[in-house]
Amino acid sequence: MPSKVRIYPEIRIPSPLAQTWQTFRQNSRAMAGLWMFAFFIAMAVLGPSLSSYDPFDQNANALLLSPSWEKNGSLHYFLGTDDLGRDVLSRLLYGAQMTFGSALTACVLAMLIGSGIGVVAGMQRGLMSSILHHMLDVLLSVPSLLLAIVLVSLMGASLENALLAITLALIPQFIRASFNAVREIAGKEYIIAVRLDGSTPWRILRLAILPNILDVLVTQTTRGLSAAILDISAVCFLGIGAQSPLPEWGTMLADSLDLAYISPWNVALPGLAIMLSVVATNLVGEGLRKALQQGLE
Repeated sequence: MPSKVRIYPEIRIPSPLAQTWQTFRQNSRAMAGLWMFAFFIAMAVLGPSLSSYDPFDQNANALLLSPSWEKNGSLHYFLGTDDLGRDVLSRLLYGAQMTFGSALTACVLAMLIGSGIGVVAGMQRGLMSSILHHMLDVLLSVPSLLLAIVLVSLMGASLENALLAITLALIPQFIRASFNAVREIAGKEYIIAVRLDGSTPWRILRLAILPNILDVLVTQTTRGLSAAILDISAVCFLGIGAQSPLPEWGTMLADSLDLAYISPWNVALPGLAIMLSVVATNLVGEGLRKALQQGLE
């Protein structure tokens, strides 16, 4: 009598990306941050097409209208108007491109440039690596906001110069983070074994080092984005970034300070947008860091 063959169901092991996503989804705060982050990206991309009014149009018959839920509010101006009769909602939607979009652009550029330099320098040994290390110590002793203010002052007041200055100010942070991470991983025993086995530096970097420093890069990127949002808003608030009447959130905040007691929504709404964008970025970054760390264990 032939023996029965028992067939077991195939066990599928999820990919590292799927495992990371599953871990991330289990974090309620991270998911809330992700939805908020997606909302600000949608504002930056679709804001101008969703706006009912031009952010520069002035209406002398609608000066300092309250938001629609207030007694004197109007549904035509859902978040009210400013002292020149401009629609606050439209200006916030357009301003998402200038604040959140510019910060995201600056952070991505700084990450690509800084991480590239830091990884290459971390793989090297000798005098050049030591010189870079000491130069970074000098640059990082100056706060990024102060460095950005100095650079914008030298280049001239404009949003483009503010974007360039903040990118340059963030690059040393990415160089330092990736440099230290690569140095730490490169000293591990398995990296030494792979190197002795004859693997090329590029193969070691691609297969052994980069996957193990991904959580460091993600954490630094979210920190950099939060810093970029605050720095761009601060530079524009000080009047050396985007100039009025551009609807950048920091500029809107500066223009409405004199109206704080008359129309507090003109101060609260841009400030709330800045705060929530930073909170969303930090929540997503912390959730990704934990998910990546658990996926690597």
